[in-house]
Amino acid sequence: MLIGFHIDNSRLLRDILLVRAGDLREERLLRQGRGWIHIPAQGHEALAALTASLTPEDLLFLYYRDRALVQARGLTPLEMAREQLATARSSTGGRAMPVHGTWRRLGIFPPVTPTASQCLPAIGAAWGIKLGGTPRVVLCTVGDAATRQGEFYEALAQAVQDRLPIVFVVEDNGYGISTPTRGQLPFRLGIFGESIYRRIDGRDVATVLEEGRAAITAVRRGEGPAVLWVELDRLTSHTNSDDHRLYRTAEEISEMRERDPVERYAQSLIARGELTSGGLEAMRAEAAAEVDAAFLIAESEPAPAPDSAATGLFGTYNPEGLLLPFELDESANTMAGALNATLGEAMKRIPHALIFGEDVEDPKGGVFGFTRGLSSQYPGRVVNSPLAEATIVGMAVGLAATGFRPVFELQFIDFMASAFNQLLTQAATLRWRSNGDWTCPAIFYAPYGAYLPAGSTWHSQSNEGLWTHIPGLRVAVPSTPGDLAGLLWTALHEADPTLLLIPKHIMRVRHEQAVRYSRGFGRARLVQTGADVTVVSWGNCLEIVQQAADERAGRLSVEIIDLVSLVPCDWATIEASIEKTGRLVVVSEDTRTSSFGQAIIAEMVGSQQRFNRFLSPPLLVAREDGHIPFNPVLEYAVLPDVAKMHAALTEVMR
Repeated sequence: MLIGFHIDNSRLLRDILLVRAGDLREERLLRQGRGWIHIPAQGHEALAALTASLTPEDLLFLYYRDRALVQARGLTPLEMAREQLATARSSTGGRAMPVHGTWRRLGIFPPVTPTASQCLPAIGAAWGIKLGGTPRVVLCTVGDAATRQGEFYEALAQAVQDRLPIVFVVEDNGYGISTPTRGQLPFRLGIFGESIYRRIDGRDVATVLEEGRAAITAVRRGEGPAVLWVELDRLTSHTNSDDHRLYRTAEEISEMRERDPVERYAQSLIARGELTSGGLEAMRAEAAAEVDAAFLIAESEPAPAPDSAATGLFGTYNPEGLLLPFELDESANTMAGALNATLGEAMKRIPHALIFGEDVEDPKGGVFGFTRGLSSQYPGRVVNSPLAEATIVGMAVGLAATGFRPVFELQFIDFMASAFNQLLTQAATLRWRSNGDWTCPAIFYAPYGAYLPAGSTWHSQSNEGLWTHIPGLRVAVPSTPGDLAGLLWTALHEADPTLLLIPKHIMRVRHEQAVRYSRGFGRARLVQTGADVTVVSWGNCLEIVQQAADERAGRLSVEIIDLVSLVPCDWATIEASIEKTGRLVVVSEDTRTSSFGQAIIAEMVGSQQRFNRFLSPPLLVAREDGHIPFNPVLEYAVLPDVAKMHAALTEVMR
């Protein structure tokens, strides 16, 4: 379609007619009881003109009503048919809904359903482009109703602050499913001034073409972000499960049809003598025939194999980990020191490594000093974030997609709650939902847990039951400097999102250790051998476990396993130990219900063979379901302690 900046109107009309023909074909399929969902885009077709100003190197972060953009970018009717029918040959192997596919060759990041979730990864990609110094841009689309999502505001604020090369396109069709948005939009409420956005008629292809070209060209020149507020119509229902006649009048529907962008564009070409009525009908027929032929091919293709659904959650990894290519000196004999040292080596040895988080720049170097000295050594690569955890996680996703290695800090794991959507929706699903087309090699680290007075409810949580419940996210809780350094270095050379939880109570404990170390994911650490009972723990609680075992030395032989890696988990080491001892106690500072400790016990009794090895019921020592109080007396009352550990050992030995 693009020849310099001269538009081929005939080609653009053909693209738009193919989009409409495919839309109508899918609509018919659903009426025939074939297929599962139809996400129409009728009325949004003029946005196809935006692609005329994009280069092949530009990136698109789209939403689910953007079939016009993906087809104008280069997706064929056959590829669209495969997506609609979720065949084995669709871009995701049948994993994603229509218009949620993955087309990396076209620079299209796979869309997700939660509205506005694409905005923060988009600005992460834009930051990566700016750091790379290339004249590329990011195009990020969002529905009008989604502009009330907090992540949209976070993304726009960051883009304006850093003058990022991104164009936001707000597709204002007037509805959030059935709710009129006119009185809800920030643009109409006066929250954003006109210096932030440009309002255009999205029903007119020529207007979209010219205004889009102006915005994209300006952003490409380095003039900062742009926002196009595009007014258009959603000519049909939200999806096939909706009926817009319930909330729209017949008059409104009729008036919208009069503004159909496909018809307006075709008639404008006829009026200018570039097209005849007969030529238009011939083009419609050709488009319909091409779409019908594509669906015939797609319908003949096999469905995905059932066992493929569980594959591709993680990439390959080495449980032994990578041997550190540097020595850990005496300054790294605590976990805090080892983290600082390993981050420094990463910045020195990995040019695309970046650190981003609250207060990570000097002189503070993070609230716990993890990054102290690094921003002075590597200015521009160790950067303070705003007080916005969703921005931290979401930008990491976009940066990882553009080839960077984000190692991002959260002040406390408690604050990950603000970023839960980005962690769950984007980071952890990316490899799986894109069928391996995209990956997210981002590392997030955060202080974790209690046993450090003054933390209270929002500085003392552990919540590993939440994090380990997210498929596609690796979770580890190191308890030694070597383990932390080894896990971080290994994660920096693998390609999956990783959460490293740093136990606050023991992160400044000094250790004697080897100067070279390796630690991989999925491998536990045997702290001490024993014959009578297996105790599995991790993080802060290991101190309690060790004290109780020491106090019973000579009377009870306790085997202690430091799990280290929760996901993936070293089930084999736990099982082998239970085969020897016949008894199991799991100790965790997370709450009891739905905790990872409960998951370990369930796994170990989950088969007849393993169940028969137990000489007594396995026990869980955990925080009772409830929150962590501020007063240290109350805090320690709700947490596992040595007395509770002794009680469990006594009970399991009966």
